[in-house]
Amino acid sequence: MIPLIAIICLLSLLIASYTDLKTREVPDWLNYSLIVVGLGINAIYSTISSNPSFIIQSILGLIVGLIVAYSMFYLGQWGGGDSKMIIGLGALIGLELTINSFLLGLLINILLVGSIYGLVWGIILAAKNKNRFTKEIKKIIKNKRVIRSRLIIFIGSLLLLSPLFLTKVPSIIIPIILLIILINITPYLWIFVKAVENSSMYKRITPDKLTEGDWIANDIKIDGKYISGPKDLGIEKKQINQLIDLWKKGKIKKVLIKEGMPFIPSFFIAFIITLIYGNLFIFFIS
Repeated sequence: MIPLIAIICLLSLLIASYTDLKTREVPDWLNYSLIVVGLGINAIYSTISSNPSFIIQSILGLIVGLIVAYSMFYLGQWGGGDSKMIIGLGALIGLELTINSFLLGLLINILLVGSIYGLVWGIILAAKNKNRFTKEIKKIIKNKRVIRSRLIIFIGSLLLLSPLFLTKVPSIIIPIILLIILINITPYLWIFVKAVENSSMYKRITPDKLTEGDWIANDIKIDGKYISGPKDLGIEKKQINQLIDLWKKGKIKKVLIKEGMPFIPSFFIAFIITLIYGNLFIFFIS
């Protein structure tokens, strides 16, 4: 990677991590600047070197960033700031069409690091809200659908165990055992995440405290007219202004929002790891 691009990425991710942790927002000017600077720098390198590959890779990186960002945003995994940051990084880093592509390695590392980061953040939230978390997890575990799902998974695991009695080949036994462990851990991870979410990530605020992109937890309807809700995937400025007007008129007091975790720091950690080790998936299997 070109040193100048690496420095810009590191500084941008550092600033974004700070603002994400402090305000739960990433400034739009930072994300949009990354896109413009990314395309601009790569265009300059292509012109100076008479090599179009720099700008071509930058455009490809932008496209991949858009695809990943929109996918994660509409799946509800990332907020708007996280998604825009990935688009900017894609344009700046560019996509090399090789297995050792830095951007590809970064995206894989973000998923791996993000999983661990999310788990650690969840544990911290659970500890901070111990009583509410304990009540919530007990309620979820007693849910009939959850009990049925765990029973089905247990029976499925027993069926997966049957091939182990027919072979002694490690290359078959080890993957099956790992698969069984993963399948059985997954529902408990889901229970943990759901309990953390329900006990620690919802809060009521007045409309004047809303910011663009906040996730509204419940449908808000005034006089039968829909204003905002979960299906919006983040509230817009126009909707915020409507709610503020209604709040000033006394028609609404507070709205329930779902707070996301500040995810950009995991991007920063993943970027440093990618600089040092490259793609963690390739690093471990090799």
